[in-house]
Parts: sequence; C-alpha cells; structure tokens
Amino acid sequence: MSGTRRDFLRTTASTAGGYLLVATFGIPGEAARAQTVPGNPPPATVLAPTVFIRIDPDGSIRILAARPDMGQGIKTSAAMTIADELDADWSRVTVEQAPANSAIYGSQTVGGSRSTPTSWDALRLCGATARAMLVTAAANSWNVPAAECRTSAGTVVHTTSMRRLSYGELAARAATLPVPDATSVKLKSRSDYRIVGQPTRSVDVPKIVSGEPLYAMDVRLPGMKYAALARGPALRSKPASGNFDEVRRMPGVLDVFTIGGQGAGPAEAVPFVAVIASSTWAAFRARRALKIDWDTSSASRDSWSGALAEAKKIAAQPGAQSVRETGDTQAAFAAANKTVEAFYSYPFLAHATMEPQVTTAWYRDGQIDLWAPAQTVDSSRPSISRLLGLPLDKVAVHLPRLGGGFGRRLMYDFMTEAALIARKVDSPVKLVWTREDDLQYDYYRVGGFHGFKAAIDKQGQLSAWQQHFVSFTGDGKAPVSGGNLDPADFPLNVVANASVSQTLLPLATRTGPWRAPRSNGVAFAAQSFLHEVAVAAKRDHVELLVELFAKMEKPAANQPGLNPERAIRVIRLAAEKAGWGRKFRGGRGLGLAFYYSHGGHFAEVVDVTVDKRRNLKVNRVTVAGDIGLVVNPLNAEHQVAGSVTDGLSAALGQRITIENGAVQQSNFHEYPLLRMPAAPPVSVHWVDSGYSPTGVGEPALPPLAPALCNAIFAATGIRVRDLPLSLSGFSA
Repeated sequence: MSGTRRDFLRTTASTAGGYLLVATFGIPGEAARAQTVPGNPPPATVLAPTVFIRIDPDGSIRILAARPDMGQGIKTSAAMTIADELDADWSRVTVEQAPANSAIYGSQTVGGSRSTPTSWDALRLCGATARAMLVTAAANSWNVPAAECRTSAGTVVHTTSMRRLSYGELAARAATLPVPDATSVKLKSRSDYRIVGQPTRSVDVPKIVSGEPLYAMDVRLPGMKYAALARGPALRSKPASGNFDEVRRMPGVLDVFTIGGQGAGPAEAVPFVAVIASSTWAAFRARRALKIDWDTSSASRDSWSGALAEAKKIAAQPGAQSVRETGDTQAAFAAANKTVEAFYSYPFLAHATMEPQVTTAWYRDGQIDLWAPAQTVDSSRPSISRLLGLPLDKVAVHLPRLGGGFGRRLMYDFMTEAALIARKVDSPVKLVWTREDDLQYDYYRVGGFHGFKAAIDKQGQLSAWQQHFVSFTGDGKAPVSGGNLDPADFPLNVVANASVSQTLLPLATRTGPWRAPRSNGVAFAAQSFLHEVAVAAKRDHVELLVELFAKMEKPAANQPGLNPERAIRVIRLAAEKAGWGRKFRGGRGLGLAFYYSHGGHFAEVVDVTVDKRRNLKVNRVTVAGDIGLVVNPLNAEHQVAGSVTDGLSAALGQRITIENGAVQQSNFHEYPLLRMPAAPPVSVHWVDSGYSPTGVGEPALPPLAPALCNAIFAATGIRVRDLPLSLSGFSA
C-alpha cells in the first residue's frame, strides 16, 4: 500500500467515551486541517472518500454517509458495506448524512452510477480495519492471541473460552490502539457476507413515509423570506424594463430587483428578475403579475424543426467528421446480398425531478450557508466561493436528501441564483422554482438524428455498418453534453466494415446529463436499427446478437468494460425468462434489446399488445442484468423499475421542442409522466459474474426504448423510428 493508505484509519475517543474511526484513502493535503472533529486533533491527510464510524458504549453504531442520496440508495448500501466488514449488528446501526466538504469526505458527487464502484474497496477496508482493532482490543483484554478471536454481530468472541465482549465495551480500549497497516487487514470473502447481498429497506424510509423533514423543500429558518424568479422567453434574454414599482406594492411583497447573468457552464445564472416576499404564495403571485419587456437581441434562436429538416437533408451523406473507419465498407456494400437504410430521431428531454429546484441561502457576517439538493459539492462550493469572493471555508453547503436528480442537479445554477439573491437580502431566503421554471430552464437531454445503412451478406450476416450521426455543438468544435458517439459502441466494435461520421449543428440551448447520458438516445437508434437488420436477414434477433458478440475479443480477467460473455449471458437469460420464441395472435409481440453502459450489462424484453387504434399496453418488462455483486437487491430492483418507468415515460410521449430559442412545453399537461395504470410489471433477474459491484441507477434505462419499439414491430409490423411514440399515433 502507498504511504497515504497507512493512515487509512485514525482513532480517537469521543467525549461520550465512544470510539470514532475516520476511514480515509486518497491524496494528502492541507485543506482539512481547519476542519476537525470538536475536541480532536486535526486529520493528517485529506482523503477521499471519508466515512466516519462511531461506536458508543451501549453498542450502538453511527455510520456517516459521505455522498448524498437522491433515491439511488447509496446512503444505505454504503453503510451496509461498512457494517458487513465491521461485523456489526445492523439493527444497532444508524446512518447520518455527512456535511458537505470534499476536502474532508472526498468526492461527494453522485451521478454516472459511480458511487458504488469508486468507493467499494474503501468502504470494505474501513469496516474491516475497525473490526481488526476491536479484535485486538478484546485479545489484549483477555491476554490471548488475536487469532483465537472472532467477531459476530457486534461482539468479539474468544473461540476457546467462549468469552464475549460487545463492541460498546471495547470501544474506548480500541480507540487507544495504533492503526494497523492496511495490507495486514483481512477482508471478508463473499461467502461470509451477512448484510451485503440481503434485501434491505432504505434507512430513510421511516422519515419519508411519516413526512419528517428530509428534503431541501422542507427547510425552515427563523425570519426566512421567499424568492421567485422571472426569466426571459429564450436563453440570454435580458430584462429591459417592467412594472416593478407596481409589483412591490402587492401584499406580502418585500422587494423586486434584477440580476444579470453570472459565470458560465453549470454554475450559470441567466439574467433574471427576483421577487422577494413573505411567503412562497405571495412570491409566485407577484411573479405572475410582472410585465417585463425583454431584450432578446442576443438571445437564442434555436429551432428544433429547423434542426430536424437539416438532419433529414444531410443524413444519407457522409458527415463532416469521421468517428470510426474500419475495413472496406464500399466493397462490403458492393458485395451485399441485401442493404437496409433508415433515419432515426429522438427529442430533447427535461429531467422533471419531482422536487423542483430549490435552495435556501443565508448570507451573513462574511459567510454563506446553502441548503441545496446538490448532486455535486466538489464544484459548487468552490464556484460559489469565487462568485461571492469568499474564502472556501466561508461557504457551507448542507446536504438534504434529493427529491430526484437524474443528472439535473449536477448543474447548480439554482444554487448560484440563491447565493446572488441572498447577498442582497438581510435574512435567510428560500428560492423555489415552479414546475414551469423547471421544464423551461433545464439542462436538457440533447436530441439527435441518425442516418443508418447496413449490408447483409449471402450468409445472412451483418457485413457492413454505415452511420451518420447529426448532433449539436455549443462552441463550434466539440459536441454538447450527451451529444457524442463512442467509436467503441456495440455493434461498431464488432462489425468488420464500419464507416461512422458525425455532423454538429450549432446550439445555444443548455444541455446536460440525463439518466444514462448519451446512451439513452444512441441505444434507441442503434439497437432498433440492429433489429431491422435481423428482420431483413430473416434472423432471430437473439441469435444475431449472440453471433456478433461471439466475434468480440474478451477483455482481460476482471477488467471493466463491455464483456461479450457477460453480454451473452444476460441476453439469453432475458430471452429465457420472457418466453422468447412464443407465437402470439392479434397484435401482441415481444421485443428485445441489449446495451452496455455505466459498467452494467443489461438485456430487456418488452411484451406489448397494440390494438387497431394504436393504443398499446405493456404487459410485462423482463430485465436481466449483470452489475457484479448486488449489494442491496431490494434497492437494485427498485432502480431497475425506476429506469423502466423513466424509459417508458420518455418513449411514449415526452419531448421538449424549441422554436426561436424558447421551450414550448410548460407543465405536465404537455410533458406527460407515466401514470400508474400504464406502469407494467417488471421482473428482474441478476447474473452474478463474480465481478465487483457497479452501479445500477443508469444502465437499465437504455435498452427499454429499443426493446419497446422492436416489440411494437413484432406486434404490428409498424417500425417506429422517431420518438416519442405519440408522434406515430401510439398511446398508452
């Protein structure tokens, strides 16, 4: 182990006589020296991630979760991992959210299904090292070798005499021991896990169902004021004039003022007019009464209909930039027995988190506190520090539970807005976005267009793949967030002759990560077209996929990335569990799709019935996934069901259209969410491939849309190439 890992644990006695462990690994630094546990010396290193364990004399254990929970379950699964290696009694464990400070706790960003795989080893080592120190404390107490001791559910047992000491009884003694070198700490084998792998309820469920304050929307502070914002019709609109004095005289209104745009990127606050009031209702009412003349001379002129027309015109031609060139596609097409061509499109999408953007900010005495549902603290704190000209240690972010994230709260424009407002208000102020704000000023999932052409040889095999991806750019050089192609995507990585190019259209609209970034759109187009190839070749879709993966070289043992053996197993498992090959009558069919993203191998089969009016019913969605070891099966199944629900919502009727720079949708009547009667049963099946765990919040989503559209084709013979399905007359 490196020198920094030798300081993996630091122990101190708490004021209550308990035992405090600080689990750490990462890079040394100085920023943590001012951030100490009261009564304890400062830590010697800044390490990431950092997780605190405290064992009290009564045997109760507190685990501090470094990363915020937005429904992905990391608060529970991280604690389960530590508790299992600690050999704790789970019923005695409580989990609390750590304060926001990446210098102390390491990365506190959540997103990309990375929380579990990037912290798995550190969390295990944290619990195992604490267990080793407790065993040593017990062995010293009994004057016996540590090798004669074992642990069980919060106790240390001397295997010869069967004497027992609880962790609570050992805490103070263990706190005085030197920390063992990490290389000497023995981790559990998987067969010994008692907590990991067990379906476990989220630690926040009791508070959620009882309505206890958990979310940023629940924050209440003495003397708090409320803010609502008015923004221009198109991005970069600026307020020129308005009836501000009239609105200031409305009941409950305390002030009205304008603030220009600040910063850039995810921290950007577009120019706005702020209404400060004594209640949220008064603020919203006053905002509706504003009559503002907007200067749109520099505003966005983006047009979805214009982009669609341009993409259709150029999709069959080679793109401006080459993405992948392998083999000889021209020769393969010349020798083809059959060719298939298609144009696919998918729209911009909003995140539509159930909790709209909200932040409470309190600026006083040269410092600011923010209570915000942030997916990232790593960049938001430094950004606000620079924006306000405050030292970093004068910017405190408090982390409530997030009411959904899906990538939206990786952007922190709402926090920037609240910080700018708080500097002008002499009390705590809560900024609350309306649902209309949330839909019309999002960082959207970018839409895209694909022109495909495939060659099928005389043996019915895919011999060439040609693809022109039409996407968007904000700077004229690089694709916008989520608007890129990976040249190693399946099936590009297995087709001998592939010619892939892209063209980037200019875009001013803000884009950002949306659940399974990039993969969520690309998978629909590519995996639907791959099904077209199977149909044209008169091949079974499952067998065509297996044949393609059989051509792929397997990566080295235990290496991350797309693995053909893991892919084939989930494809065959999903097909088996769904009853692939069954024959149906009268508008019913099965559709399958596979996709690898965010460390997860997933295959999904959709069973759909469609009537003559194109009303469809999803009878069942069968999912097979390989994410390595499943830490919490209950939460993992919930994440898959959520991915299916999000995927169906988007595929059925969701789209954001932009004309003259302005978003045309305003609320859920124009951006419908899947309703409960339309939500299908979801059956989930796991393949334990022996790999370390990866995330599950994102990779189960991409296969849903192509599997659904492939099922519609099987049921009706109608090929859907444009999302949402409502454009083709389908409804749930």
